[in-house]
Amino acid sequence: MSEMPQLYLITPPAFEVEAFAPRLAAVLDAHEVACVRLSYASTDESALSRATDTLREVAHARDVPLVITDHVQLVERLGLDGVHLTDGPRSVRATRKALGGDPIVGVLCGNSSHDGMSAGEAGADYIAFGPVGESGLGDGRRAERDLFAWWSEMVELPVVAEGALSRTVVEALAPVTDFFAIGEEIWREEDASAALRDLTAPLR
Repeated sequence: MSEMPQLYLITPPAFEVEAFAPRLAAVLDAHEVACVRLSYASTDESALSRATDTLREVAHARDVPLVITDHVQLVERLGLDGVHLTDGPRSVRATRKALGGDPIVGVLCGNSSHDGMSAGEAGADYIAFGPVGESGLGDGRRAERDLFAWWSEMVELPVVAEGALSRTVVEALAPVTDFFAIGEEIWREEDASAALRDLTAPLR
C-alpha cells in the first residue's frame, strides 16, 4: 500500500444541525475527505431526517458521499450513499440484499480479523477496526497495528482505522490502513479544521 490513507469524517452522536452544518462544510472545504458518516444517536425519526437532509446537501455539494450508521431502511428513503453497520458481519448479507449492489456497506468489526473476513465475504465494501487508541469505552480492547499490517498485506478489501485517534496512532497506522475515520477527536475542539490538520500532520 503506497498511497496515503484517506480521511473519513464521523459526525458527533448529538448536534444541533443548524450549528453543525456550517462546521462540517468548513472542514470539507479545507480538507480532502473521502466520505462522511452520519452517526446520530437520536431515535426521533423527524430529527434524524432533518439532520440527514441538511448534511446530505452539504456533503453532496462537495461530491462527498454520506453514509448513515445502522439505519439501513433510511438509505434509499433519504437519498444516502450507504450504511455503516456496527454489529459486525451478522447483518451484512441481508443489508446487501436489501440495498442492492451500488450503496456502500461498511462494517465495524472491533479487533476481530475473523469478523472482518466474514463481513467481506458477505459483501461489505470496507471493514473498520477500532478503537485504535486508548479509550475508556467498550471493553478496553484495542485494534492493534499488527491487525492492520496483516490485513493490508493479505486482504484486498479497504480497511478503516477509527476510535480514539491521536497523532502518534495516526503516524503508526498510516503505512497499513486505507482510511482514518475521525469524529469526536476534532468536533470537541473549537476549530475542527485546525484540529484535523493537527491530528493528520503525520500524513503530510
